[in-house]
Amino acid sequence: MILACPQCHGLNRVPDDRLSDAPSCGRCKSPLFVGKPLELTAANFDAHAVKSEIPLVVDFWAAWCGPCQSFAPVFAQTAAEFEPRFRFGKLDTESQQALAAKFGIRSIPTVMVIQGGKVLAQQAGALPKQAFTQWLKQFA
Repeated sequence: MILACPQCHGLNRVPDDRLSDAPSCGRCKSPLFVGKPLELTAANFDAHAVKSEIPLVVDFWAAWCGPCQSFAPVFAQTAAEFEPRFRFGKLDTESQQALAAKFGIRSIPTVMVIQGGKVLAQQAGALPKQAFTQWLKQFA
């Protein structure tokens, strides 16, 4: 499986049966799984959403959005539980307006599951943790 490093965004080949063995980046030596969402930007988005083979769960959010703030801890806790089955990332729709527009984000928070550059599913609105994890399990 090809994985993008959350630190340097370099691509790494990791055998599927070694994903749970705490693999590290061949380039920068950082852990490939850190148990928390990474900050997605225009500079690193394609490495994780297109080139990496692991499904990417993206939280489209904004600092001024109350429901986004209440959903943030749920998203972070779920990231810690679901890695290495998924990569989790947060995309600030204010600072990354072009990416938000590319995906047609009309309401926030919106969560998408993306793999190989294709949107597998999306969910608008802040979900309780149990509903969010149940929704994600269909893609695991």
